[in-house]
Amino acid sequence: MAWKYDTPLYTLATEDQNTHAKHVWEHESLGGIMEDNKRLPQAVVWLLILTIITAFLVTAPLWGQRPMAIIYEEYIALMDSPKVAALADDEAKMAYIVDAVKSQGSDWAGHQARHPVTMNDLRLIKDQIIELQNSEDGLPLDYYTVVGKDVALANFEGENTIINGKEVKIRVQPSWDLGYTIDIFYVIYFCIAVMITVKRLPPSDWEPDHSIGH
Repeated sequence: MAWKYDTPLYTLATEDQNTHAKHVWEHESLGGIMEDNKRLPQAVVWLLILTIITAFLVTAPLWGQRPMAIIYEEYIALMDSPKVAALADDEAKMAYIVDAVKSQGSDWAGHQARHPVTMNDLRLIKDQIIELQNSEDGLPLDYYTVVGKDVALANFEGENTIINGKEVKIRVQPSWDLGYTIDIFYVIYFCIAVMITVKRLPPSDWEPDHSIGH
């Protein structure tokens, strides 16, 4: 299977391959289906571009970020404070905690904004996070992911590191696993794959004669 690269936007196939493809196109009935060889309408191309842009904008808050246990550590530290206990209801308590942590300039402000919780959520994970803080393993809380009511060891496995004299896998989400990085890769991959598939067909300035095979 030869490839021709001198005019990639016109055709990626050699002349003999195009001749063979044209013969097959015109002489096989294709189940009675008649397919023309017209260019993709420009409006469809712009619609595809608009769809990709819209998908990126809509999914921006969900770009692969998992809620790590460490982002709620500051919230849990304030849960039993006298000021929080004096408030009337859970909504007021949660609002106070969020405002207090935000005013202190949390390192996890972005994550906390993307993964808001209620007081009931904090109550479900509070004991688990405190247990991890006191654990002999000494693993950082950003090695753990909050999944519903459970705090579980993150499913990432990076390089080895030494913690408390033990060799463990780094469980922090890697920098390349931010959703937009993966999105960009797959969008480029998809567009290149479609272009290669289309450009391996006969050029769009040739139209098949359907009367031959039908």
